[in-house]
Amino acid sequence: MSTKAFKQEKIDAMKAKFEKAQVAVVTEYKGYTVEEITKLRRGLQQEGGDYMVTKNTLAKIAAKGTQYEVIADLCKGPIAVAFGFEDQVSPAKIVSKFIKDTKKGEILGAILEGKLLSADEAKALAKLPSKEELYAKMLGSINSPASGIVGSVNAVMASLTRAVAAVRDQKEKAAA
Repeated sequence: MSTKAFKQEKIDAMKAKFEKAQVAVVTEYKGYTVEEITKLRRGLQQEGGDYMVTKNTLAKIAAKGTQYEVIADLCKGPIAVAFGFEDQVSPAKIVSKFIKDTKKGEILGAILEGKLLSADEAKALAKLPSKEELYAKMLGSINSPASGIVGSVNAVMASLTRAVAAVRDQKEKAAA
């Protein structure tokens, strides 16, 4: 089954993923069942990513000529690579949660923008907020001053209305 053509097909598929990816999270996958790997792969695909179990040699060959060449430093033992095509954080989050839930495997490291991240740095990447969360926080920050201005204007208008009502009430008492 491990013919030269089959290996070349795997290398070409992985190279295409490396060229398209924004981030690659390298994991140890020892002990996973087919169902667990399928569940992880589906979770990554929902977030615009993928998960590929590979041989170290094939990963090194596929990464040649890409910004992921430094993967060679992480190719020790049975590995799999989680790719992120749309987001740099969600693959690390999904893999980290999966490892925590299954209590199997570990994150060996990651490659982000051609830089090799250690296992601890990859785990820290998983703790960062996603793009959507950052956008929501940014919009909240932008909206906050406007809300404050509206509140201040409303408070001034309410005070003015109460003052005019008080003057009216005084004049009505004086006229009566």
